[in-house]
Amino acid sequence: MSNTLLYLSHEDVRACAVTPSEAREAVLGAFRDHAAGRNHSLPKAALSLGPGHAFQAMTAASQAQAIATVKWVASAPAVAGSTVPSVSALICVSDYATGAPLAVLDGDEITLVRTAAMSAAAASLLAPATPCTIGFVGCGLQAHAHLAAFHDLYPSLNTALLLSRSRSSAERLSEAATARGLATEILDEADALLTRSDLVISMVPAAPGLHPFLDARRMKPTAFAAAVDTGRSWLPEALPAFDLLVTDSLVQSQAPYDVDGRPVTTARFGYDLAALSQAPLPDAGTKRSLFCFRGFALADLALAHLVLEKARAAGIGTSLPR
Repeated sequence: MSNTLLYLSHEDVRACAVTPSEAREAVLGAFRDHAAGRNHSLPKAALSLGPGHAFQAMTAASQAQAIATVKWVASAPAVAGSTVPSVSALICVSDYATGAPLAVLDGDEITLVRTAAMSAAAASLLAPATPCTIGFVGCGLQAHAHLAAFHDLYPSLNTALLLSRSRSSAERLSEAATARGLATEILDEADALLTRSDLVISMVPAAPGLHPFLDARRMKPTAFAAAVDTGRSWLPEALPAFDLLVTDSLVQSQAPYDVDGRPVTTARFGYDLAALSQAPLPDAGTKRSLFCFRGFALADLALAHLVLEKARAAGIGTSLPR
């Protein structure tokens, strides 16, 4: 048994410089392994204390990657003027065969990258082949991660439409998109964004008094949407306008979630990433599709393994006594 643990801080994880394509392929590989029975994962266990306030544990083990992981995630409502992030995470890694602890990783950067990688992985299986316009509903950190992931996946993108409660956040995302060569426009109306976008990413945080406002009926017939917000920003009565409703794990979720965190009764998922990664739909990209997900532990395991491999190869991290 090792007497040391490798600790990777937030900056250490960033220094491993995982690329969007590496992250996307790692996620797809994890779900292919899942379909083949080479890994295992439990649905996330959540202790909900109120809107946007919860503690979650996400557990997975992979024979293919020879590790097991648990991610501990804490989320709390953002406080105006506070420098404390609203979501914080740590990942503990153990040896698959022996159970010996191997490493502890800061989970914030991994969560950021893996979430965008999951959206991009789903888009690669569902979205039109050469989208031109991407719409961001919410312009925080996840929007920047999704911009990187989708610009890498789709060189055809030339326009970013931005909708945010915070003008300053929209302006920062506009600057980042402009630096990538995209034309940008900050909008005030959700319908205008939906009718013009080939891809839509919704990232609306939970908050008291939030009302759904995104109408799937306004989207293009072949558009793709990724609901990072688990569906809370989408009108439940309009969800049947999606031809395909897909999630990360049907074991974990059967339907999108409403503003109160309850499964909607108007629509149900028909597919998950494990199934589609193994057998893609022949008519993918020709229908209006929604990928709506809570985050599945297998994706965190895949990114943790990738980061650990890079860290070991580059000598990144701190060895800690147990």
